[in-house]
Amino acid sequence: MPFTHRVATPDDIPVLTAIMDASIAELQKTFLTEAQIASSRMVMGIDTQLIEDGTYFVVEEGDEIAGCGGWSRRATLYGGDHTPGREPTLLDPAKDPARVRAMYTNPAFARRGVGRLILELCERAASEEGFTTLELMGTLSGEPLYRSYGFEPVERITDDRGGAPVPLVRMRKPVTL
Repeated sequence: MPFTHRVATPDDIPVLTAIMDASIAELQKTFLTEAQIASSRMVMGIDTQLIEDGTYFVVEEGDEIAGCGGWSRRATLYGGDHTPGREPTLLDPAKDPARVRAMYTNPAFARRGVGRLILELCERAASEEGFTTLELMGTLSGEPLYRSYGFEPVERITDDRGGAPVPLVRMRKPVTL
């Protein structure tokens, strides 16, 4: 059955939160220690601003959510509702990159094209609003997907706001649609 997609609604939040939790717990295992996985929950998770802005997508196969992710016209690069340091200022498409945000795959659907579909949806939507560049803060497990889609690393950081240092990579690509 092919994947379908739609814009997320507030009613999706409980299921999306459960998928995010499963994704963090399962798909980070080969890249992070248990302490780093626990710590990463401080810098990952649901960002309801994306849902309110209508820029967050749900990918489904039948009645099951295969993944979620979106983009933003706001300055916050990464983090959930609970993450300190969020910046809701609107970006200028003429000079700022749109943000690709909060991408999570249901572990049962890993490596089946969910992430690539979300990236295509984000790129198309950001392009339609005049953005010419995309930027994201990726996890080590996401970096191969992002590279294969054309993102290049521009900065490597560690975020230790959750306790243990979590390695992240800031990546950028020009919009090519």
